Amino acid sequence: MERMTFELQAKDGTTEARRGRLRLRRGDVETPAFMPVGTQGTVKAMTPEELMGMNTRMILANTYHLYLRPGHELIMRSGGLNRFMNWPKPILSDSGGFQVYSLASIREIDDEGVTFRSHLDGSTHRFTPERSMEVQKALDVDIAMAFDECVSHQSPREEVERALRRTSAWALRSLEARGDHPMGLFGIVQGGTDRALREQSAADITALPFDGFALGGLSVGESSEALWETTAFSAPLLPADRPRYLMGVGTPRDILEAIGSGIDLFDCVLPTRCARNGLLFTSTGRITIKNKRFQNDRGPLDPNCTCYTCRNYSRAYLRHLFMAREILASRLNTWHNLHFYQDLMARARQAIARNRFSEFRRECLAQMQGEHQAASTPI
Repeated sequence: MERMTFELQAKDGTTEARRGRLRLRRGDVETPAFMPVGTQGTVKAMTPEELMGMNTRMILANTYHLYLRPGHELIMRSGGLNRFMNWPKPILSDSGGFQVYSLASIREIDDEGVTFRSHLDGSTHRFTPERSMEVQKALDVDIAMAFDECVSHQSPREEVERALRRTSAWALRSLEARGDHPMGLFGIVQGGTDRALREQSAADITALPFDGFALGGLSVGESSEALWETTAFSAPLLPADRPRYLMGVGTPRDILEAIGSGIDLFDCVLPTRCARNGLLFTSTGRITIKNKRFQNDRGPLDPNCTCYTCRNYSRAYLRHLFMAREILASRLNTWHNLHFYQDLMARARQAIARNRFSEFRRECLAQMQGEHQAASTPI
């Protein structure tokens, strides 16, 4: 059996938006698709059954965090991450590269890999492309990511160039280290917002036999406009017959803009993190549920939403739960935000199939007034 296949099913006539089907060991994923983030082997506040009920078909797992706790060897002895967390559908794992990047004060990078201290207990660890592949193979995920080096959008050009060279060298080592494991493997294009460096990185990475390709090093502090422009420039540099993944992005508007540029896969902590902090996405814009104006509001959170939360609970009750710091607030808010994202993706797929993605995007953005002001949030 092939590790994975990708079939393009439709393309929008006025944008680069595409609809496809990703076939993996543990099931098919219709694209464009959003993957909720399961950092610790769980999507915060949600059960696997609830995620599947909102049409989630693939989630993201965090290599760095699972390596530190509970440990990839324990997960391997438990039959792999799917069995360990009772999730029967596909899983994509990041390589740990972004988390190592975020530990700038407690890590050292060289051409062979990264030495870092655990944020849990200060113990010292070493990640190389080979080690990252070892951990991801132990998790037995459906798609793994090549180990890469991510840099800040404020990094000087020479630092971005050095990270690009390392990412290219580590990509080849990641491929070799995967061996004959049945998981798919994506290469990652770096280069910041510099078009020449993005083009160079894309040429290096797409020359290698990866199963799919990702744009990394975005949503790291650059402006929304820079994110959209870099994505629009970079996506066509990736092979049209392979899935394209924009890592760590983003707001609903970020996602709609990226779909229009030809991106197929997305992940971000934004919907779950915002939910826990009382910021909710609706068809008419963002709602901060703690606002006093919702104290006596007996209407649903979003009258156009069919999620469990909107079908059963009022804005007044959701505000009460949040103000009382009840656990149920995080559950119901997260349920709604993830359903909103999955519904947005389903409607985007339908619009592409009907050759009307431009109109769909325009209508969504007009309805979600103020949405563009929310910041993209990396994992």
